[in-house]
Amino acid sequence: MGSNNAYFDKAGSGSAGFSAGFDAAGAGTVNSADGVENVRDSADDSVCTAGAAAESAPGAVTGAFATRAIHAGYDPLDHGYAAVPPIYASAAFDLGDAVRGDALAAGDLDGFEYSRVANPTVDALEKRLAALEGGIGAVAVGSGMAAVSYALMCAGEGGGRIIAPSDLYGASVDALGDFLPQFGIHTDFVKDINDLNEVESKIGPDTRAIFAETVSNPSTEILDIEPLAALAHRYGVALIVDNTVPTPYLLNPIRFGADIVVHSTTKGITGHGNAIGGAVIDGGHFDWANGRFPQFTARQQVISDDRAGEWHSFAEKFGNAAFIKRIRIKYLRTFGAVASPFNAYLSLVGLETLPQRVSQQVASAHRIAEHLTHAAHVIKVNYSGLGYTPQYDLVPKYFPRGVGQILSFLVDGSADNVRRIIDGTRLFSYVPNIGDARSLIVDPAHITHREVPADARIAAGVSDNLIRLSIGLEDADDLIADLDQAIAGAYRG
Repeated sequence: MGSNNAYFDKAGSGSAGFSAGFDAAGAGTVNSADGVENVRDSADDSVCTAGAAAESAPGAVTGAFATRAIHAGYDPLDHGYAAVPPIYASAAFDLGDAVRGDALAAGDLDGFEYSRVANPTVDALEKRLAALEGGIGAVAVGSGMAAVSYALMCAGEGGGRIIAPSDLYGASVDALGDFLPQFGIHTDFVKDINDLNEVESKIGPDTRAIFAETVSNPSTEILDIEPLAALAHRYGVALIVDNTVPTPYLLNPIRFGADIVVHSTTKGITGHGNAIGGAVIDGGHFDWANGRFPQFTARQQVISDDRAGEWHSFAEKFGNAAFIKRIRIKYLRTFGAVASPFNAYLSLVGLETLPQRVSQQVASAHRIAEHLTHAAHVIKVNYSGLGYTPQYDLVPKYFPRGVGQILSFLVDGSADNVRRIIDGTRLFSYVPNIGDARSLIVDPAHITHREVPADARIAAGVSDNLIRLSIGLEDADDLIADLDQAIAGAYRG
């Protein structure tokens, strides 16, 4: 077993320690020795503003997004001068001697101890994601659903309520509506998460968080983050958002008031369909000691030292980093959905080309969406990046680079026509994933949203006649030709 408190970072170690506060504490953190604080770039990547700590840090990475995607969170000097982050395939790390081991366990000394809590390869990914999202820290986990579940449970544990729309990813709907209630966490669903009056009507004394996707899958509806965050904060409620579809390249929700960001790194971040993973990122500005979250103010053994008579709560010990510290110390350590160092390495490699990949995918997705609006047998196209959708006024504010590579469309006829279109494609892979370098096609009602109740599916526009596309890196003209021939063949004869 690893110790409760041995997570790490002394300057130059590439890790972080529980006892040092979150600047030098959680993975993905920002500190004066090796991190980046609140770095954001303009839409054209020409301007980048760094926090004071990062500006004064020796070797700190403060460039535009593409620069940080390659360099943030990793110093070769701390890893044998390896230019690329190494894969640390070690379950545990030598404690050295009894005195050092005791200091590590107490959190008085920085260093890695056990990979269930932290691993140097995973640590580099966490720091890079936090730098790209503008957060104070991150925890990488074994899957995107682990990230969603951990974040919602950490906010709602002990009988809290969550407000969420019903047009979420199918597994998230199932978790909120059916599974989390078994743990005493209940959800109040709303029809339109951007309807502030409807959302406000659901806020009660037990409400802990509002949860939504920044771009819904498969409708591509855009979340109006800023006013929703203002409403949540007026009541002391946290805003947790799933930013998987846009990736941090297209949107930084923390910049607009979101408190916690979750990702399935399996998707666009890794980008090649070869590694499952997830991440929770903390914006660091929410007051978890405001009275709605007793789990953060209760003193707990895991972060205390009873031999010394020292007792702490997460809020007392970690301040604005209380949430991300609780994710690591309670959820990751106890439930154990640990990110593999091999998968973390693949995600780091994927991040290096994220801007280039997503830029091309967005351009192709826009072309294909435009084409489909004029295609035979297509009766509706869902892509918020088109210039005449109801939400287009939100695009310049939140998505100057585009809304992403996901789109969906409705066809006439029956579910049999949908099956024939899917089976008739030659370039699109029939895969229930998104954000891949390959273009993917799926029928959500039968695959990704199968577990969603029928009324919620229909309300979200997920009918038997809906097809979802995730646009990859193939030539857009080839993809258009493939869709045209598949659609034509599905209605022939």
